[in-house]
Amino acid sequence: MALSLTVNGEQRSLEVEGDTPLLWVIRDELGLKGTKFGCGAGLCGACTVHLDGQPVRSCSTPVELAAGGEVTTIEGLGDRERLHALQEAWIEHGVPQCGYCQSGQIMSAAHLLATNASPSREDIVAAMTGNLCRCGTYSRIVAAVESVANAMPSEPKEGA
Repeated sequence: MALSLTVNGEQRSLEVEGDTPLLWVIRDELGLKGTKFGCGAGLCGACTVHLDGQPVRSCSTPVELAAGGEVTTIEGLGDRERLHALQEAWIEHGVPQCGYCQSGQIMSAAHLLATNASPSREDIVAAMTGNLCRCGTYSRIVAAVESVANAMPSEPKEGA
């Protein structure tokens, strides 16, 4: 099946089976290795990417559902010269241990901050619940997300 999608701002044309998981297209066809395979059932969150601005589990999303859409992977958030604020916070707070789940964690956190610039601790915990970390760095993850949220410019409050 011929299809096209935009990945990290670049239009890509592919010839793949429509039921191929988006994860394998990202990793094997496009060579972007930051998105990880975890469970293969969409339960752990290691494979989280954004599809048209929404977080999806790429291991269980057929590529045909992404056709014509915009996919953002961890490589699309920042690069070595200019890290995304969440990537910097991950380093600052010493979040990664094994690092395997981190790209999915960061993608989920990026979506949260894109939709809620002033999340409460409870909002952060709720948004990150679907991403598992075998190393148990959850408190560091929350602290990193809070630090980025606290550094973001706040919107003026109504009536202020």
